[in-house]
Amino acid sequence: MKDLTIAAIQMNAPLGKVEKNLAGHVRLARHAAEAGAELLCFPELGLTGHWCAGGVWAASEPVPDGPSTTRMMALARELKVFISFGLAERDRGIVYNTQVVVGPEGFIGKQRKLHMSADEYFHFRTGSEIAVLDLGKARLGIGICYDNMFPEVARIAALKGAEVYLMPHASRCGAWPRALKLQAQRVANLKAVWRKCYGARAYDNGMFVVANNQAGHAGDEPETNHAGGVMIFDPNGDVIAESLTQRLTEETVVGCLQARQYERRRSAACFNLQTRRPEIYGEISQME
Repeated sequence: MKDLTIAAIQMNAPLGKVEKNLAGHVRLARHAAEAGAELLCFPELGLTGHWCAGGVWAASEPVPDGPSTTRMMALARELKVFISFGLAERDRGIVYNTQVVVGPEGFIGKQRKLHMSADEYFHFRTGSEIAVLDLGKARLGIGICYDNMFPEVARIAALKGAEVYLMPHASRCGAWPRALKLQAQRVANLKAVWRKCYGARAYDNGMFVVANNQAGHAGDEPETNHAGGVMIFDPNGDVIAESLTQRLTEETVVGCLQARQYERRRSAACFNLQTRRPEIYGEISQME
């Protein structure tokens, strides 16, 4: 791994407003590139929007040949950056919740969401592979929202060589309170879970973890909102950068992922990936 500057973005993405969401991605990508970011991470379903309604299928596109991915590849080439973005992917009439990674040389790869939560089952099929994508400076794994509640997913990515693990979210928070104090508490509650769970993912696997969320109203009903939130963890599980906003608004967090932190953690005495015993773990895949 080499040092890598990343921009993790929280933003609103209304369902089915692909052109509007794409314009937001372009605008925010330009600002992040101007700030020196080399890898830009947008939220889950940031292009398509996230609210489980009939518009999901209508807004879906092929990957990598669809119009949105083509546009994002052109943008990555223009800005000379890598971009991770989410959309509803249509493949042979089936729709997947997919995070795509492109770079200056074009399409790099994709990760389909593996675990659907609540009503997502009615609109998306599940993926079946855990991808690790090589950017040159770093190897990426991706866990999409609910996937990150399953430690096995991040562990497999780490064993496949992931040094940086992206966690794009469209995590819903219900009705958004009017009182500023309650709004701040809603965001703090989300980040408290992330700090506990995702700090552990970073520490256990000795890799950088970058979590970000959609922020704003998501659907036709007043209780469909995403609370936002961005957190970047180092391989020791410590937060090195996070969002400050406690409102449903855009925010970009830029952090430098330093290769020496990764190397120090991975070379530590008794680091668990070096001393693990896979021959005795078989039961985990057999027990229900």
